[in-house]
Amino acid sequence: MTDRHDTSGPEGGPLDRRAELAANLAAVEERIASACAAAGRDRDEVTLIVVTKTYPASDVRLLHELGVRNVAENRDQDAAPKAAACADLDLSWHFVGQLQTNKVRSVAGYADVVQSIDRMRLVTALSTAAVRAGRELGCLIQVALDADAGARGERGGVAPDGIEQLAAAVESAPGLRLGGLMTVAPLAGPYAGRQRAAFERLVEFSSGLRVGHPAANMVSAGMSADLEEAVAAGATHVRVGTAVLGVRPRLG
Repeated sequence: MTDRHDTSGPEGGPLDRRAELAANLAAVEERIASACAAAGRDRDEVTLIVVTKTYPASDVRLLHELGVRNVAENRDQDAAPKAAACADLDLSWHFVGQLQTNKVRSVAGYADVVQSIDRMRLVTALSTAAVRAGRELGCLIQVALDADAGARGERGGVAPDGIEQLAAAVESAPGLRLGGLMTVAPLAGPYAGRQRAAFERLVEFSSGLRVGHPAANMVSAGMSADLEEAVAAGATHVRVGTAVLGVRPRLG
């Protein structure tokens, strides 16, 4: 009979989960390293962000033990308590979901980077909240490659013609720091099913942005299914969830 306090744990226990995460992380690391080698890039040019949405704080702690330092969430109601439960860990929290202005004050309390800036009202609200919290937030402009001029994308993001206006607003806003650009591979439009082309287009926009904002050098693109295409295109950050944590449980 297995002792309840035996650190080896029964099947499905904490050590099994740690081993599962370790194996998944190693596989993702190999994919990133191979993609970097194929693209002639150094491995340290690409930062892995693990998207922990729908998974518990206990998984975040295990990931930290395994060396992960960048984690991402897309819903404040899940992220805020999880960040509080892991406040003792040296983690950088990235908010990657569509952000409503009524959640801004909460997000400004724990997020280090908000990757989904796509409208002026959000810039203003985040600036106010960051100053109130005495924090500086890194901000990425989310670019919607499926949006017409002046519009927003189906999955959030500003059309390419709106990048510079938002970038200038972020750069001049107290409490905010312009970090670069982010995109989600579009499901519609000319780049649907063409992830590599979409990510290459984002990198082109990044090059243009850095002419006037040289410090805005982050390019966040690529997820579990297409991280290789993102690395090949020149992404500096990839956001990987399922490949590390497993298939997400259904909500609701």
